[in-house]
Amino acid sequence: MPSVPAFSQTDAQQRPVDVSALQADVDRHLKYSLGKDAAHASLYDWRMSLSLAIRDRIVDPWFASTRRTYELGKKRVYYLSMEFLIGRLLEDAVVNLQLDDVARQALAGLDVDYEAVVQDEPDAALGNGGLGRLAACFLESLSTLGCPAYGYGIRYEHGLFRQSFEHGRQAESAEAWLAQRPAWEFERPEAAYEIGFGGHVSKENGEAVWRPEESVIASGYDTPIVGWQGRWANTLRLWSAKPTKLFDLQKFNQGDYLAAAEPEALARTISRVLYPDDTTDQGKELRLKQEFFFTAASVRDIVRRFRSECGDLRQLPDRVAIQMNDTHPAIAGPELVRILHDDHRMELNEAVDLAQACLSYTNHTLLPEALERWPEPLMRRVLPRHMDLIEHIDARHARLHPGRDVSIIENGAVKMGELAFLTSHRVNGVSALHTELMKESVFGDLHRLHPDRIVSQTNGVTPRRWLWSCNRPLSRLITETIGEGWVGDLDRLEALTPFASDPVFLDRFGTAKRQNKVVLANWLKRTVGVTVDPDAMFDIQIKRIHEYKRQLMNILETVALWAAIRDDPHADWTPRVKIFGGKAAPGYAVAKEIIRLINDVAAVINADPAMKDRLSVVYPPNYNVSMAERLIPAADLSEQISTAGKEASGTGNMKLAMNGALTIGTLDGANVEIREHVGAENFFLFGLTADEVERRRQEPGHARTAIEASPRLSGALKLIADGAFSPDEPQRYHGLVDRLYNHDYFLVCSDFDAYHAAQRQADGVFKDRNTWFHRAAMNTAKVGWFSSDRAIRGYMEDIWDARSAL
Repeated sequence: MPSVPAFSQTDAQQRPVDVSALQADVDRHLKYSLGKDAAHASLYDWRMSLSLAIRDRIVDPWFASTRRTYELGKKRVYYLSMEFLIGRLLEDAVVNLQLDDVARQALAGLDVDYEAVVQDEPDAALGNGGLGRLAACFLESLSTLGCPAYGYGIRYEHGLFRQSFEHGRQAESAEAWLAQRPAWEFERPEAAYEIGFGGHVSKENGEAVWRPEESVIASGYDTPIVGWQGRWANTLRLWSAKPTKLFDLQKFNQGDYLAAAEPEALARTISRVLYPDDTTDQGKELRLKQEFFFTAASVRDIVRRFRSECGDLRQLPDRVAIQMNDTHPAIAGPELVRILHDDHRMELNEAVDLAQACLSYTNHTLLPEALERWPEPLMRRVLPRHMDLIEHIDARHARLHPGRDVSIIENGAVKMGELAFLTSHRVNGVSALHTELMKESVFGDLHRLHPDRIVSQTNGVTPRRWLWSCNRPLSRLITETIGEGWVGDLDRLEALTPFASDPVFLDRFGTAKRQNKVVLANWLKRTVGVTVDPDAMFDIQIKRIHEYKRQLMNILETVALWAAIRDDPHADWTPRVKIFGGKAAPGYAVAKEIIRLINDVAAVINADPAMKDRLSVVYPPNYNVSMAERLIPAADLSEQISTAGKEASGTGNMKLAMNGALTIGTLDGANVEIREHVGAENFFLFGLTADEVERRRQEPGHARTAIEASPRLSGALKLIADGAFSPDEPQRYHGLVDRLYNHDYFLVCSDFDAYHAAQRQADGVFKDRNTWFHRAAMNTAKVGWFSSDRAIRGYMEDIWDARSAL
């Protein structure tokens, strides 16, 4: 093969980037794409026109990157994920193309408010929490590093849900982000695959033939994801479900209008909602169909692309690396085996080995209930051929390892974690602690059989969005202090270390933090009507609501603090603003009860005159990426308080530390590594270790013992049980309190007093602002390792064997 010339910036960037050229393109799109003139243009029109003009400037590096990938003929990475929490893309694209000043000036010259245009973009409703945000960070870093890649997921019409509060209770309604035309995507009608379900498998000429009973079309939509400085752009391809038969005209003409539209309605159901409630049989079936729908379409697309370049399928592992982000795409193994064996007549065991050489799996949980299991009858009914192949993979593994104590199929269920493990050549944890615990717990038996398969790749976050873009005051200070190179090389933040002891720098650091807090305070006043003091400690816990994340412990400590302030209002209390953000799964009753308790407590505390300038509680609804971009730069204290051994990694902890928040947390997930990097003295540690958690659980009555030994905790629980925060329904939280006394699996009670002590330690340090800002600045200086660029380099080297094309 002839040598390929080096990839240059000229290859990637062709369009002019000056202000007048961008203005001209905005005006052109306003007229010819939106059909408006400046005198009659709405904010939406200006936002779409700017977005399309910026998209034009992404297309050139996108095309150049695709050409370069084909020229090199090297390996591509395919990242399969049920979630891609990409948030708003306009500002992200402007920042990565380094057109921020140009875009602002261009719109100012057109008498348009740039910030209003950026804020008008709806968040793409394509994810829920850390899983999806990690996938989005990874795609951006793949592009920044020039690693040829595709992301594959589902183009959800309504995402998870839009959260609101009704009398403190979470209410769910459909997201409507697709009500407006997405500016960034390109529909690909040629990228369409018929995905079947059900039916039967028969033997024809000695070969298995699957004849599905029903099918839908997976239709592709591409969004270019541009990396830092616009040098490379990869593709996010999302699948939308469409009917194989659009409309039954005969039934319509017979007057059966609902039946006529039924094929379209049933097909669209598959890509309507992220994580439909699976507490019913219908919900389970829909979830399984969703997962197979996007995974099968993606695998078929991967094989098609490979065959367009190379005819020998035995070379697939040399060109293809497929990463399964959690167990949702675990059916990729059987589907790839089916394609190789059934469609291309490869010997079955060779197909299994070839698929394994292509596939890798990222585990994100140590919670057994979060590792998906599908009832065997459901799997056989929905995917009969794949059930056959799963049985073959399981039986083959049993033959190769006759003494094994684990199987894919167990007690009438198909275990997707074990399936993902056995069909992958690498399985990775997402923090050092999580990886070791994974070897000991959820995959302990498989690790003993395959001791080289599990590796560790600690998560990371992109500094472009999570520092440079969302925290302009701090970003400017960093650049003025150490220069510009840190945005693409976050390890350079280490150069801030000597400045963390410089009073002048710390004064400017504190000023930057206060600017962010003022902006957040003004937004909270506008959106939720709560007035907060920017000089108070902003104490923030933002993550999905789950018992192991222990928002319950946070609000219990808040109740105890409220009671203490009321008992001694003239003491020297450190003013605090407690801010919560996060959604509970619609079927997760306990989590929703915790949300209601937080809102009930907030209502009482915020109405208490004795708490003025001392304590307030705020819970803005519908936490998403855009809200995170407001909250994280303003945080003083980062709540990372999960039960040790339960959080796989976390990424919010990294973002908050990067933005100069001190962490209060347990030795769980990536907290362990964050503490090692920033220094133990710059981290408020409390709580049982993972080993101590396991031992404490074995002690009968451990929760009741802890409650009775803690006047603060027992007092807080009594206030809640007596109806202090629910006077109209005093018994409202009896069940929650009883659960703590008798079923405290996540050890809220055992860790409460240590948590309370760590909070008072944080109070004391916050009163000495120089000490606080020194410790906060040390967090920013020492977290360069937690860049997603570093994480992706690790995947490229240790898992994918992939190389940069730059």
